[in-house]
Amino acid sequence: MFAARDPRVLIGIDPAGGWGQRDLLGLMADRCGVSADPRDTSGQDAIDPDRTLAALDAFAGRLAAVAQRRAPVLLGTGHPHRLLGFYAALAEALSAAGCAVLTPAQGRCVDITTRFGLRTYNLDYVRGVALVREPGAGRAGGEPGAHTHSPLPVRTVLAAAADAGGPLPELVIGDHGWVCGAGQLGFEAIGPADTDDPALFVGEAEGFVSVVVPLDDAVRSEYYRPLTRYVLNRACLSR
Repeated sequence: MFAARDPRVLIGIDPAGGWGQRDLLGLMADRCGVSADPRDTSGQDAIDPDRTLAALDAFAGRLAAVAQRRAPVLLGTGHPHRLLGFYAALAEALSAAGCAVLTPAQGRCVDITTRFGLRTYNLDYVRGVALVREPGAGRAGGEPGAHTHSPLPVRTVLAAAADAGGPLPELVIGDHGWVCGAGQLGFEAIGPADTDDPALFVGEAEGFVSVVVPLDDAVRSEYYRPLTRYVLNRACLSR
């Protein structure tokens, strides 16, 4: 689908290269450790933990750099059910280090095309992390937010920040369209990605995205706690 330039999997990246299927498979094998054999068409993907650790070190390096400058940051997720706690811990640590954690466009409506047609979502922030909710889905019901790959939320947020006269983020931290959409607009962006999201790795290969961490993005929330501790320790942001 990416090789065919399906916008559902481009998620905000406008690739400059050709990126045929073999090119993509080679890239994903290099960045994630998946099989490079095109004849492997069934079974589970494998992610090389050494590649994950190397990317986490680079990820932590970007966090440390922005914290040292006390620069404004933006965090957003299309995986609030799984990764909200990870990003919220980063937001708290960066705020404690003196970074402004930006929250523009609170409550703004975003129209996103889904497999069910055009749906309207509302932008919200939870513990400094941007996400989208279906209208009427309040926090009282325990709904953490909606799953989305769309780059439209981050475009809306960045446009709102610019219209208000800033500040604009010096680093965008997130996943899916939050990273690709911001990176395509020229903002430094970092985040995790699973093996079924080649857009982020293509963005990294083409210089639109600074760091992509290969990992399973749909496991239980508590499984990311060791990664959170590791990143904060490496970035010297632990308290």
